[in-house]
Amino acid sequence: MFYDSVLIKSITIQRKMYYKENLLLSYKIEYPQFVSAKFQSAVIRMNVHYKRKALEFQKYCENKLFKMAVEQYEYSVENGFPVRAFEAILNYTVTYNHDCTVSMYFQQYEYTGGAHGNTIQYSDTWNLQDARRMKLWQFFSRSVNYRHYILTQINLQIAKQIANGENIYFDNYEQNVANYFNQESFYLTPKGVVVYFQQYEIAPYASGIPEFTIPYLKGVVLRPRCH
Repeated sequence: MFYDSVLIKSITIQRKMYYKENLLLSYKIEYPQFVSAKFQSAVIRMNVHYKRKALEFQKYCENKLFKMAVEQYEYSVENGFPVRAFEAILNYTVTYNHDCTVSMYFQQYEYTGGAHGNTIQYSDTWNLQDARRMKLWQFFSRSVNYRHYILTQINLQIAKQIANGENIYFDNYEQNVANYFNQESFYLTPKGVVVYFQQYEIAPYASGIPEFTIPYLKGVVLRPRCH
């Protein structure tokens, strides 16, 4: 373990839930547990936070989602429709764990019948020395209009992808990028700051969750560092 990072263990909660001997819901929750002798304040705060989030999602699955599954089951049986089991998955990916900084994103997937499920992505970036979550603006020079810079970079990347036939976006993507840009929707990688959008915001379902890397650039896009 490096002196400027933390050790990460994965905790899993999973269950299959039945009604009248029919499997109606299965869920699997994975969340991180951090270990560090140096950054004790940070890991305590992070561990409490992510355990609470995991238990909240578990409660949501076992109460609200299972109730929905039972109601859908009764309706399907009554009307002669096929019974489809619900599914819920919450997992995480750590994308940066150096320079006194931990960054990660979570994906929350739910299938409640229909053609396909839906995924919501959210993320956090922590300063381990301060035990606080960091904001997007902190990774840009104060002399830079970071919102304008990010939107310009994203639109350039989209235009290039469309020209190369790599991805599909809605026709009014520039307006959608501006409207749906969320300062909370980012995480770090060794290459840069990744800004993302939710499904359907700027592109159809087939395009997944659109992500755009804004590369680190001296004096503009700042790398995380210990202080």
